[in-house]
Amino acid sequence: MTATETSAVSAGATMTDGAATTASAGASGSASGSRDAVALTPTVRSRLRRALGWVVLVVVVLALLLAGTLLARGGSQGDPFSIEDPGPQGSRALAQVLRDHGVTVTAADSLDRARAAAGGAGETTLLVYDVNGILSPTQIAELPEVADRIVLVEPGLRLLSLAPGVNARGSASGVREADCALPAVERAARVEVTGKAYSATDEVDARCLGDEKNGYSVVQTQHDGAEVTVLGASRALQNEGVDQVGNAALVINLLGERDTLVWYRPGLDDLPATATEGTLQPGFYIPLAVLLFAVGAAAILWRGRRFGPLVVENLPVTVRASETMEGRARLYARSSARLRALDALRLGTIDRLARAVGLPSAATVTEVVLAVAELTGRPPTDIGALLVDTEPRSDGELVDLSDRLRRLEHDVAARLPH
Repeated sequence: MTATETSAVSAGATMTDGAATTASAGASGSASGSRDAVALTPTVRSRLRRALGWVVLVVVVLALLLAGTLLARGGSQGDPFSIEDPGPQGSRALAQVLRDHGVTVTAADSLDRARAAAGGAGETTLLVYDVNGILSPTQIAELPEVADRIVLVEPGLRLLSLAPGVNARGSASGVREADCALPAVERAARVEVTGKAYSATDEVDARCLGDEKNGYSVVQTQHDGAEVTVLGASRALQNEGVDQVGNAALVINLLGERDTLVWYRPGLDDLPATATEGTLQPGFYIPLAVLLFAVGAAAILWRGRRFGPLVVENLPVTVRASETMEGRARLYARSSARLRALDALRLGTIDRLARAVGLPSAATVTEVVLAVAELTGRPPTDIGALLVDTEPRSDGELVDLSDRLRRLEHDVAARLPH
């Protein structure tokens, strides 16, 4: 593409290098290319114009984050399983019904408060919902001392130590018919089992509302002299689900057999006094953070550009039009961008032809083609194909088209009055 390098970039400079470089590059395409173009230091306005895109992007991201925060707050379902929360995820309705049946329902957010609220191990039902996994093995082992009837709501791995032979199985949904001899399940007849499912061995006392393949939603067993019931159908406890099918009968019979119900949701007071932010993090936190940092560093090394050392040079900088022209031509040649190079040539040619025939800068390509055809006597279709339609399929064709463009300019110049 040697011949192309000289022609292609003269018009390429016309297209992208600014007003001063455009004039120099345009002259170099037909003359010696010895004139210099001066690139001035960018003004404040030009810098702001370049930064406008980033500013808009930052504003959009901030707006999305703000909208997400507001939506998250506005769509909050309140305090899940709280007997004081009347929202859909709360359990205030169930607590009120139990109180109407003569059951003393007391909320506790620490193990000490749960002990204080219990009327005695043989008189109390203890409901435990430890969604954050706060309780330690030692604290879990103390729960049978608080009550000999314990209901574990969606228990995790630690709490399942109170229910030997029971393991997490996944999630469950839909409505199940009573399928075991557990009195609470028999009285409910049909239960919505939305929540967690658990597998259980034959050693447990009862496996209800499920099967071996999909797991069970209610499992009852014994541990340290306490009757432990694993309740996976947690939606039956919430305001939005307690009135569905036989959900109310199930939970009222599970929780209302004793005069006292302690509704225990472990809180910050159950954490050890030496607990810090680091001790509350999961064990995989630090390895995961190191892995993400390593991946990010590798991505930076892989995709990052090496610009080399900075060069200090006084401004304004004088840039030779011939250097710009040759550099752009080499880029076109390296990427085999024949059509792009030809388009750059065509843009420069059309602009010069329009000025030569006296058309304004806003003239369309069609007007230029018709004016040149009338002046030179060539068919408009031939001129249109040369200026717009023909695509080069090889370097040779590109050189030929660039030569034809130059000859067209010479023909127009020759026919103009001097």
